[in-house]
Amino acid sequence: MTEIHLGGGVGTRPEHESTGFTIWFTGLSGSGKSTITALLERDLRARGHKVEVLDGDVVRTHLSKGLGFSKEDRDTNIRRIGWVCEVLSRNDVVAIAAAISPYREIRNEVRASIGRFVEVYVTAPLEVLADRDVKGLYRKAMAGEISNFTGVNDPYEEPLNPEVICYSDGSETPDQSSAKVIAKLQELKYLSSGDVR
Repeated sequence: MTEIHLGGGVGTRPEHESTGFTIWFTGLSGSGKSTITALLERDLRARGHKVEVLDGDVVRTHLSKGLGFSKEDRDTNIRRIGWVCEVLSRNDVVAIAAAISPYREIRNEVRASIGRFVEVYVTAPLEVLADRDVKGLYRKAMAGEISNFTGVNDPYEEPLNPEVICYSDGSETPDQSSAKVIAKLQELKYLSSGDVR
């Protein structure tokens, strides 16, 4: 039997390898993380997996309400998302996080704590992101009207060795990006090719 620690409580379960894992989407605002995540969630559910999505905007409304955008608050937000993903993953759930998560060190910290972790970097040139930004936030940040805007006047540290890179500049469709993630999950043996239960 394996002990499970959740918030100080201890439980037991039969010894088995968890079928859960975490898919961590990182990339600038508007890069397409949520779009690809929705397609991936649909596909994984169709294959019979339990799936939970932690979208950065939704998490800030609930789990991280009150946090600002200083580096310390950003790190706290990502640690909270990472903890939830860790708990879900070890309980046979596929956790999908879609958060800008701009700092490499904290992403690597979360990776180390979870173990079964796949980093997906969604990227597009800044000018493409600015053109598709209906709120005009990128243009305002570029003009100095908004401070602490990730990728413009606040840092974004690209992943050095992500498992998957999705290009959302129009060179691949969201469906093709989602398919790339599925292929990598199969390569890593997190999914089997006929993984429908």
